[in-house]
Amino acid sequence: MPLFRNTSFALILVTLILYPLLASATTSNTSNVIDRAGTPKQHKEYDKYQNQRFNPLFDLGAWHGFLLPEKQNTYAAFTGPMIIAQEYSLFIAEKLDQLTITDLANKQVLDLSLAKINRISKPGELQQTFTFEKFTLELNLHFVSSRTAMIETKFINLSNDKLAFALTWQGELLEKWDDKKTVKQALPQWHRSLTANTNGIIFHFSEVRNTWNILTSKSAQYQITRSLPTKTTINQPQHNYQSTATISIAKNDSTSIYSTQSYFHNQAEADAEQDFIKEALVKPKVKILATKRRWQQYLEKGMATGKDSRKRSPAQNKVAIKAIETLNGNWRSPAGKLTHDGVTPSVTARWFNGVWAWDSWKHAYAMAHFNSDIAKENIRAMFAYQIKANDAIRPQDEGMIIDAIFYNQDEARGGDGGNWNERNTKPPLASWAVWEIYKATKDVSFIEEMLPKLQRYHQWWYRNRDHNQNGLVEYGATKHRYHNDVQGNISFKVRYLKAPSNAAIDLKMCQSVEKSWYVCSGISLYQHIIASSDYDDIDIGAQHGTAWESGMDNAARFGFINAEQLSDFADKNYQGDLTKARKDWQVMFYQNTNSSGDLLGFSINQESVELNTYLAHEKTLLANMAELLQQKQLAASYRQAAKDLSKRINQCFFDEESGFFYDRSFTLSKAKSNIKGVQENEQADQHDCIGTLLTARGRGPEGWSPLWANIADVDKAERVKNVMLKSNEFNTTIPLGTAALTNPAYDADIYWRGRVWLDQVYFGLIALDNYGYHQEAKTLAEKLFNNAEGLSENGSIRENYNPETGAVQGATNFSWSAAHLLMLYREFLAE
Repeated sequence: MPLFRNTSFALILVTLILYPLLASATTSNTSNVIDRAGTPKQHKEYDKYQNQRFNPLFDLGAWHGFLLPEKQNTYAAFTGPMIIAQEYSLFIAEKLDQLTITDLANKQVLDLSLAKINRISKPGELQQTFTFEKFTLELNLHFVSSRTAMIETKFINLSNDKLAFALTWQGELLEKWDDKKTVKQALPQWHRSLTANTNGIIFHFSEVRNTWNILTSKSAQYQITRSLPTKTTINQPQHNYQSTATISIAKNDSTSIYSTQSYFHNQAEADAEQDFIKEALVKPKVKILATKRRWQQYLEKGMATGKDSRKRSPAQNKVAIKAIETLNGNWRSPAGKLTHDGVTPSVTARWFNGVWAWDSWKHAYAMAHFNSDIAKENIRAMFAYQIKANDAIRPQDEGMIIDAIFYNQDEARGGDGGNWNERNTKPPLASWAVWEIYKATKDVSFIEEMLPKLQRYHQWWYRNRDHNQNGLVEYGATKHRYHNDVQGNISFKVRYLKAPSNAAIDLKMCQSVEKSWYVCSGISLYQHIIASSDYDDIDIGAQHGTAWESGMDNAARFGFINAEQLSDFADKNYQGDLTKARKDWQVMFYQNTNSSGDLLGFSINQESVELNTYLAHEKTLLANMAELLQQKQLAASYRQAAKDLSKRINQCFFDEESGFFYDRSFTLSKAKSNIKGVQENEQADQHDCIGTLLTARGRGPEGWSPLWANIADVDKAERVKNVMLKSNEFNTTIPLGTAALTNPAYDADIYWRGRVWLDQVYFGLIALDNYGYHQEAKTLAEKLFNNAEGLSENGSIRENYNPETGAVQGATNFSWSAAHLLMLYREFLAE
């Protein structure tokens, strides 16, 4: 027997029980923390960073989102929508479903601009309110599933007279593609059409496979369904429609109309959602209440600080709410080759509608505390493509987690996507995220599920990225068509404006292309070219893959420096001799092979301080997991290995002269010495450290990673702290950038050679705090909050910030920035 025979009474009772919680979630301090107003005029409304200019509301993993109207002619519509055409976010309309109201008593169309108007964005909700003397119109939008948003259109009669209205909904697809072209000019093969039924309308999109702009199936569609019958007329050539209905509202009463808006990648998705849409329109208040309750729980959990009673400021609370909204807004539900829910870097940035490895670890770490189910699914999304020993393409990479997964796989995997990436992995922070999920949920079964997978990934680093097998690992690149030829030889491009001076360099072995560039392959030729150093430019696919693997895509330590900077470096250090200067910035690659001589991939000729720090930290976390599962021997082994590696990091990566940690380069001959992993022509110091520290390439955030992991010797930590706090190093307007001001390759606007990334700020602040420098860390945090453009206002959270001015840079609505801001809020910030 049901608990309540009267479902309306049950709903009222549930509402009364939840009302105090819901009220706290909708107070003014949660309103408009992100500016969600906008009027899109074309599919691509890009800014200079190729972000869509506005910040739509997305929720529940949906692949479409909405804006608030900002102009009078868009009132009573939720502007847009934006859809994600598999891998690219595009606006398809300025106002796809705008309501016009005619008062049947006098046949006049109501001018909504004459009303008292309130437009509000709240966590998980958009609202518009228009109050006249006789009635109030309210429009509220919530997402109720991963494919469907619901709009409640409520009429409240404030008068003692019955009101009767004629309602007209109308909308039109955008005809402009971008600043230069119409849709017809840009995509002549893309066809759009409309069909109507009694309760709604469907916009149909034909198949288009434009790799870098838009990807749709033959049955992609956008569906609007209403709770009342309408009469619809369609203008097919103009891609617009008009639907009409009439309603009446008794005196001092109210009535609501409900509609759903859904975007489907294909007919199968559309078919699967129809029963849900019918159910939602029968019980709309239940669905809306569930969404409100869900968001209340997000905020309660995400902003909880446990036993930490330190008070957070209103500005800090606002940023925390913004961070939660950003992370949930970038959540995508399973579709295409994304087999689990995942969180993308940014729904508004052109290239970021996929799921990346180390982004996922950061997202999951933060979301563990307010949306733990999605945190787990985000981890599973990446591990679903962990390479297996029987993989058809790269069995040599068994255990590896690939860099990025998207709706479509690449050509090598049988797809036609361009963004799927297996050229590299990302830094090993997966265990860090998994352990945080356990700490937040106490879900032992998740550790049981993940530990064997994490072990295989951990082992992959030592098998495929430790060229000299000395236990200190390098970043590198996979065996891949962009890194090597079909025989497995390293491939690269080199430019000579005049013939090379070294007779051993035979460019006839290469393919000549335009502007004096040559496409070459072969490790011997590559080594001769690097040794002679008289080329004019060089581009090495494996170098890009290696830098991507570190996550620091063009960092100075991987040899990236522009021509002007190299010239300045030569003037300062080598009396202008570019040939000598270039040698400090050259990188060498070594082919990693198995015992049978088969190519496994490539290692750069430098052992990375923060990669080995991450691995040392991971060993400790794997030990924790093993202990939890009563695997005591395994735990002891990992714990001892962590201790040993931590000691070597302090011995091999710290420079006594400058007081900072650096990567360490090494060179090899073919002969082996009696020291494991050390080649005959290399001199090992008293700690068995080989090669030289890369001090010439300047300082970057890798230098404080041992402090973040709490493995740096205390005296070394103090010296690193001193460098971090110098105003001519890292203590800038926005502190802790990706290159010190003294770095020869520094530029405030270069991606990983100056810009401030908030993950590195977080690592730096925690690093200082770990060693008792709390006040110093707090001062730096205050500089971030006070000086980062838009952060404490209603601007979106950005990918990075200018270290000297605080100006926003890069992607809007950026997830890992949001994740680390939430981490700081929970773990560090206080008034």
